[in-house]
Amino acid sequence: MPKFLYTAKNAATGETSAGEMEAKDEQMLAQDLRSQGLLLTSHRPVAEKTKISIEFLDRFRSVPLKEKMVFTRNLAVMISSGLTVSRALHNLALQTRNSTFRKILNEVFDELQSGKTLSESLSKYPKVFNELFTNMIAVGEVSGNLEEVLDILALQLEKEHDLLSKVKGALIYPAVIVVAMIGIAILMLVYILPKITGVFQDMDVELPATTQAIIALSDFIRGHSILSTALALGTVFGIRAFAGTAIGKRFFGWLYVRLPIIGNIVIKVNCARFARIYSSLLKSGVSVVNSLTIVSKTLGNVHYKEALDHAIGEIQKGVELSKVISQYPKLFPILVPQIIEVGEETGKTEMVLRRLAEFYEEEVSQITKNMSSIIEPILMLLIGGSVGFFAIAMLQPMYSVLENIK
Repeated sequence: MPKFLYTAKNAATGETSAGEMEAKDEQMLAQDLRSQGLLLTSHRPVAEKTKISIEFLDRFRSVPLKEKMVFTRNLAVMISSGLTVSRALHNLALQTRNSTFRKILNEVFDELQSGKTLSESLSKYPKVFNELFTNMIAVGEVSGNLEEVLDILALQLEKEHDLLSKVKGALIYPAVIVVAMIGIAILMLVYILPKITGVFQDMDVELPATTQAIIALSDFIRGHSILSTALALGTVFGIRAFAGTAIGKRFFGWLYVRLPIIGNIVIKVNCARFARIYSSLLKSGVSVVNSLTIVSKTLGNVHYKEALDHAIGEIQKGVELSKVISQYPKLFPILVPQIIEVGEETGKTEMVLRRLAEFYEEEVSQITKNMSSIIEPILMLLIGGSVGFFAIAMLQPMYSVLENIK
């Protein structure tokens, strides 16, 4: 006999309850509940293979940050309206358009019905709900202010989404230009250059090294198209694989911080995220050491992780956070330890961190607004240099022939 997960309302008291029951069909489920004085409000069949399929999908598909942001905000609103966590979660699962996220929420709902807490249920999906998310939920459950913690978490996700959206939006223009340049270069090497090389063969002159190199590259791409494609894809995937190693993370983390223009954005984004997340955790009631541990796992750059891990050890010895991070001027600008020191002296660390986060978020916003005007001259020089190099390599043999004719 099939099983159903249901939510029902007590006809006498109006209280909402949820549970699991075996029934032949939906009508029998409603009748059985009615005999117990309950009115069926929602239901769904229990699928035995749901958990396996979700775990499999969770490995290969991600849930967008915007989806989690909307979920957190709506969950806070529903709980503040008087709905139970399980009922609110069930309603949100019905509203979610992302199929993977919907299945995960349904599985979390099942866990809640079995007696698990919300934080325990969410922690089974670390790729969707990270340690920051689950720890803040756990603090809210223990302290009894889950609604307030959800509001803080929703604000944190909204700020993070806004920050990342601005950075990604600023990088779209240069990315499109670079991809277009690569595409045009390949078309010229494959289709246009072979027509010009025939003229060089008729001239019977010694070609410059640059011209020979371009012709050799063109011949290789046309003669070994499959191998060329494999090499290009292998390079891309090889770089991605290297970036996932410990050495690769350290190298790219170092590179991102020191790149012109990009390095300034990376530093400000990481400082904004550090201040915002740390402030949110402190406001939720998480201890300083646990907060820094969570933040170190949340930040993507390995050098920031190492700096915060070092800070955790020093704080446990009695050293103040501001003094520790002042040892990393390449990662944390002088303003960061100074502001944190003010918070430590006044006992308002959470508040000054929030203001620091707002400051750096505004800085990133201003930089990304001017990104196109900053990068455009660089792209123009890059395009002009590439076109000039190709033109000189192609025209130089012709000038040599004209000089010999004279």
